[in-house]
This record gives sequence, structure tokens and C-alpha cells, in this order.
Amino acid sequence: MKDLIEKEGLSECIFVASAATSTEELGNDIHYGTRSVLQRYRIPFARRQARQITRADYAEYDYLVGMDSANIRNMQRAFGGDPEGKVYKLLSFAGNGNDVADPWYTGDFETTYRDVQEGCQALLERLKEELRGARQ
Repeated sequence: MKDLIEKEGLSECIFVASAATSTEELGNDIHYGTRSVLQRYRIPFARRQARQITRADYAEYDYLVGMDSANIRNMQRAFGGDPEGKVYKLLSFAGNGNDVADPWYTGDFETTYRDVQEGCQALLERLKEELRGARQ
């Protein structure tokens, strides 16, 4: 998402952060399979350590996006619900409610990349529309 935003010249308008919805990956860097796909598509990335979502994130962000149904459940639990309707499944922006393919179980990082790319592109289009509306 950050790469798409950068290519559109919208880095000053749209801020993206990432956080885990469970504890399994806390403190870990990007998975080697994900790094491999990002390198193949020449998408820049930096080393990082996964952090846990917090209740404070709900107030901080306009969109809280999960990859699958388990993420959404975990997010709503962490936030104490979703009273402002900020929690979304990524592929809902692409017009379906499917879960992003999870490479943890399949080892298929290419399908996951395609799902994430489709969802992020659709979300970016929505954000661009919102920005255009705000400027009018």
C-alpha cells in the first residue's frame, strides 16, 4: 500500500501503518516469503518488528483493515467493537468479502500478493475519491 501511495504522490496525504492482530508474530521481521515477492516486484521495504494493535489505534486511524475474518474478529475484540464502522476486510474494497489467501498455510505467496494488490488498489481508489471530494 505504501508503494502504491508513493507512486501516486500521496504520501503527504495518506499515512499507512501495520500491526498484528494476534501475538504469533510479535517482534518478528517480514516473512522471507513476503520479502521474496516484494523484491521480485521491486517494492521497497524496510526491516521492522511486528507490533500488536491497541485500543488507541481505533481513535488514531480512519480505516482499520484486516486480511481475513480472524483478523476482523481480533480487531473488534481489541477495539471493543466497531462503533464508527472503521474496520474492513481488505478485499471488501475490491467488491467481495473474501479472505486474503494466507501463505502461512499454503506457502503460496504469489496468490497472497495478488489478493493484497487487488485490495490495496481498490482501497487507494476509494481514498483518492475521498481526497477529491474533500478538495471540492
